[in-house]
Amino acid sequence: MKRLSLNGALVGVIVLCLGGVAAALVSQYVFDMLPCPWCILQRVIFLTIALLALVALVLPGRPLKLGLSALGLTLAASGVAAAIYQNRVAAQEFSCNLTLADRIISALGLESAVPFLFRISASCMDAAVDLLGLPYEAWSGLLFVIVGGVLVLGLRAR
Repeated sequence: MKRLSLNGALVGVIVLCLGGVAAALVSQYVFDMLPCPWCILQRVIFLTIALLALVALVLPGRPLKLGLSALGLTLAASGVAAAIYQNRVAAQEFSCNLTLADRIISALGLESAVPFLFRISASCMDAAVDLLGLPYEAWSGLLFVIVGGVLVLGLRAR
């Protein structure tokens, strides 16, 4: 069996992260599943991981690639934490206003800069939906775990 190279892992991470955001946009605009601040924060994390992977892919030198991959792995872990928080806490609350996710999105100015991608359209409780029997944020958390696993495989590549 052929081992995954670091560059192969980085390409895989880019595809997974952009695919996750694309799925979220299809859910939002085709199936009317409106995003809450925690949903949008997870989009930001996926896109940041994809950007780090792209930069690592084009940069020469293994140490830089490894450092950016490790940073991506840390962000994947934060994505898992965000998905768990959304499921266990935020989805039970009537309002997401002034939560960490809401403050981060507001501070970055993403909602006004790129509204089709980062507009908060629902409260956490209203955004709580199931997809194939699992909460939507569980799918996001699972994708973060997969992205983290691919990064680990890339970091272990020779």
